[in-house]
Amino acid sequence: MRFRHRAAAGFATLLLPFAGLVGLASPAQAATSATATYAKTQDWGSGFEGKWTVKNTGTTTINSWTVEWDFPSGTSVTSAWDADVTSSGTHWTAKNKSWNGTLAPGASVSFGFNGSGSGSPANCKLNGGSCDGGTTEPGDSAPSAPGTPTASGITDTSVKLTWSAATDDKGVKNYDVLRDGTKVATVTTTSYTDTGLTKGTDYSYSVQARDTADQTGPVSGAVRVRTTGGTTEPPTGDKIKLGYFTEWGVYGRNYHVKNLVTSGTASKITHINYAFGNVKNGQCTVDDTYAAYDKAYTADQSVSGTADTWDQPLRGNFNQLRQLKAKYPHIKVLYSFGGWTYSGGFGQAAQNPAAFAKSCKAVVEDPRWADVFDGIDIDWEYPNACGLTCDTSGPAAFKNLSQALRNEFGPNYLVTAAITADGSSGGKIDAADYGGAAQYLDWYNVMTYDYFGAFDKDGPTAPHSPLTSYPGIPQAGFNSADAIAKLKAKGVPAKKLLLGIGFYGRGWTGVTQSAPGGSATGAAPGTYEAGIEDYKILKNSCPATGTVAGTAYAHCGSNWWSYDTPATIAGKMSWAKNQGLGGAFFWEFSGDTAGGELATAIDSGLK
Repeated sequence: MRFRHRAAAGFATLLLPFAGLVGLASPAQAATSATATYAKTQDWGSGFEGKWTVKNTGTTTINSWTVEWDFPSGTSVTSAWDADVTSSGTHWTAKNKSWNGTLAPGASVSFGFNGSGSGSPANCKLNGGSCDGGTTEPGDSAPSAPGTPTASGITDTSVKLTWSAATDDKGVKNYDVLRDGTKVATVTTTSYTDTGLTKGTDYSYSVQARDTADQTGPVSGAVRVRTTGGTTEPPTGDKIKLGYFTEWGVYGRNYHVKNLVTSGTASKITHINYAFGNVKNGQCTVDDTYAAYDKAYTADQSVSGTADTWDQPLRGNFNQLRQLKAKYPHIKVLYSFGGWTYSGGFGQAAQNPAAFAKSCKAVVEDPRWADVFDGIDIDWEYPNACGLTCDTSGPAAFKNLSQALRNEFGPNYLVTAAITADGSSGGKIDAADYGGAAQYLDWYNVMTYDYFGAFDKDGPTAPHSPLTSYPGIPQAGFNSADAIAKLKAKGVPAKKLLLGIGFYGRGWTGVTQSAPGGSATGAAPGTYEAGIEDYKILKNSCPATGTVAGTAYAHCGSNWWSYDTPATIAGKMSWAKNQGLGGAFFWEFSGDTAGGELATAIDSGLK
């Protein structure tokens, strides 16, 4: 997709340098009447979350506190909350905020941080003294992560979980059992039977140890469980109806997961692609961590109607998607990596497909959100061809990458790809082995849009998403029918092909001719980007004046736009069914009206 540019976003979380800031202050008072204990509350391999707790164990009020510690080289704080954290080399200092420095006798306060590396703090000092009143080492260490639970005895309404024990320097007291990231029980043994479940429903379980000082350690890996019975999956033969949810849409577009509920769209789709994860150094990585898992939602903004708290393990879009899946159990969510902007990283990934696949599974299965994602989508624009950058990985690279992903994720995860719809002779479909790769993928999202637009500023005007060819089309093979036919000819089963719909229009200005084929002077004005506008705007600002090749166009003033309407979508869905396609997908949710009329047209058209 030509216009998937990530919007700049501000962070509410305090971002910190890896080294070099100096902010040491003189101790406020002796520390013999207080303690500071450290716990690693999360660990996701490439980083971790840490928490310090300062407690006033004396008989007089403490008015301020400063915690200091050393990290080994290679371990550092990357962001922090509820304290001002600075560093000098490997020495770190945390000072209270203006509102949490006062501690009455017996009171305690915690502050947290995200870190990189694998080291533990040493040489802890609290207000210049030792953190536990005795030595200069941290106090009681938090327990280790328990083993990933195994599931047995699965019934319609229950499952038995067992796991290997955690370790702790002073003993493990009990374990918290987490279902879909929420604590459902605390037990003293290494097994638990969860009951009262819904039949035919997917759940994710992990566990977390608690020591005798009530410190929690990192969360274990997650096990995915589906109870028996029920029919929460769409019946066999139902078509896939998939929409892209953009990570950056929560900013300027003010589009959130809850909008899928209020618009009525959630009940009319089967899958969501969350876009986009980045591809850096040949590996999958979360892009905007604040939007993904840190942004706090108020009760009225959230799907569940419950406000996020500052210390809950998961916030942001990922937590909202978790809540959406609880409300609509039929919906599956895939994490999509790449896109127009981030496809440049796939070339390096293709040099070591197994390592790339392993990194992707580590992101998708991160214990903080392992229950959220049901698979992975790869949006490489374009293998062995040119997009934002040109790739020279060779025609086999895409197939090799697809095979590695399937080998790593196994049969129980969805593995899909968004691919070019260039049906021209010798075009992008011919540049990679899409036929050979199809055996490893559940389906292709064929991007049958963006064929024409004001990136050719002089025109000629043409619909950006033609279903078929038509007299005067600027480029042969640039239409949905030719792309689908070419993919079928390469051996891709029709049921593995989804037809793409754009929930936006592309337009020119300086146009005098109403019919397609007119000349132009440049891109028509758009809300977010010249030459592009959401359907929800265009349906009123420039209503359709004609149709061509199964899609609509509009001429208003000197502007000329092309876009799909509910009526043209109905025609495209009828065509997709006649072709035996697996369904349809669209880019992207926020372009639709507040009542979800385009998503409704897709749903109705595929029934």
